[in-house]
Amino acid sequence: MAKTGYGKRPAGDEDPHADPDFAHLSPRDREIAVFVDHLEEGHAMGYKAIASVHPRYGQQAVRTSLRSISDAGHSRQIREHITVEDNSMRWVTRTYWSRTRRSPEWWAEFARERKGRIVTDDYRPGLARTDEPEAPIEEPTEEPAPQETGEQPEPEPERTAYRTLAQLRDADPRMPLSDSDCRSLETLVGEWLSRGSTPGDITKALTDGLPPAVTNPGGLARRRLEDKMPPKKAKIRQKAAPRRARVDRVIMCCISCDADELTTKIDGGGMCPDCRAEYEADLAAEAAGQLDAGYVPATFLADPDPVYEVVDVARRAAEVRAAGGLRAKAERAL
Repeated sequence: MAKTGYGKRPAGDEDPHADPDFAHLSPRDREIAVFVDHLEEGHAMGYKAIASVHPRYGQQAVRTSLRSISDAGHSRQIREHITVEDNSMRWVTRTYWSRTRRSPEWWAEFARERKGRIVTDDYRPGLARTDEPEAPIEEPTEEPAPQETGEQPEPEPERTAYRTLAQLRDADPRMPLSDSDCRSLETLVGEWLSRGSTPGDITKALTDGLPPAVTNPGGLARRRLEDKMPPKKAKIRQKAAPRRARVDRVIMCCISCDADELTTKIDGGGMCPDCRAEYEADLAAEAAGQLDAGYVPATFLADPDPVYEVVDVARRAAEVRAAGGLRAKAERAL
């Protein structure tokens, strides 16, 4: 997967899957196009990243085929300048993919319409599309105020802490705490509860292993509550929700390099002049060495098989010894 917010994104409004989707491409280009079409949204679209997961073709083949696929109208690389709702700004580069073949004019209009769209600055697969009409925001309804009574109820944690301390005498008669003891120890028991302890845990900590006679139950309870205080729970950091962002500017980029239309001309196939010339030279070189329609150069394969020379090691060792005169010396020694 690409860095969050980058990588493959669908151009949208595509035809359903069908056999003739990539019939106009060469066999190798068609195979790679089908492979790319099934990659997850957000997948890295560089030729090295795709070649690293493709089972058949290597970097050179994928690089050439990605150019052919773009030239045929299935992809474009677009750089978008977005302003996030916190007023931060950034550039993101995304490769838009279309299973349906598109014309250069369609892609130009697609890029123009990206400007002004509301997106997220943290796009991840599975997030709701934010460039679609927003659902109406429901106005909050006011809940009726609770009826006032003569007595104000105590907060639940405080009631639980006091009740736990007051019921210690039932768990062990040696720990009868007075009302003042319970109120003075409420804060400590409340801290235990906030750290995930239950009333049963607290009761067990205050009554386990008591001496035969307890002369100061309140003091003993305080010392145990302080000494046996459980550790604080680690706070789980939640990933911040993606923020809304607005596309302020859109620039068409070369499908194969970082050049954009501000520094060079991007042709109708999505390539700059240098990459176009290199692409056509690759096609010419491949055509010149092509023996049949199914020929694939060894350098285009994912893991070209090395050619090994079969060597008779024993014979070769004997030849080396003879050349060095080692055999003659050994015979004279005998």
